[in-house]
Amino acid sequence: MDYRSINILIIDDEIAIRYSLTSFFEDYDFNVTSAASAEEALEILNEKKNFHVAIVDLRLPGMTGDKMILEASKIYPELKYLIHTGSINYFVSDELKNIGFKDEFVFLKPQNNLKIFIDAIEKLLESKK
Repeated sequence: MDYRSINILIIDDEIAIRYSLTSFFEDYDFNVTSAASAEEALEILNEKKNFHVAIVDLRLPGMTGDKMILEASKIYPELKYLIHTGSINYFVSDELKNIGFKDEFVFLKPQNNLKIFIDAIEKLLESKK
């Protein structure tokens, strides 16, 4: 898979996590954009609709990550999502399941092996074919 052709949007209010994930994906030649809030992410999606995958934190200031996914899925139904959360008791809502989101794409923070994100992205994008 040619990672240079994959556009990722990272949404997390923690700057250290945004920076870490951005640097990691850029090292693998992904095209990365980041946002500090759900509202900022939605603005980015409205301006630039060519993202393949969004990595979304759930606890964000303002709109929550799961609500952002539901809103974004209306605007950009082809976008795939990974949830990256510190909420150890998080369960995928029926609303998210109804738009095709699966439990296997929820990852807990902190993640020691970031390669699991690449594996998940490959799986998500292969499922589009």
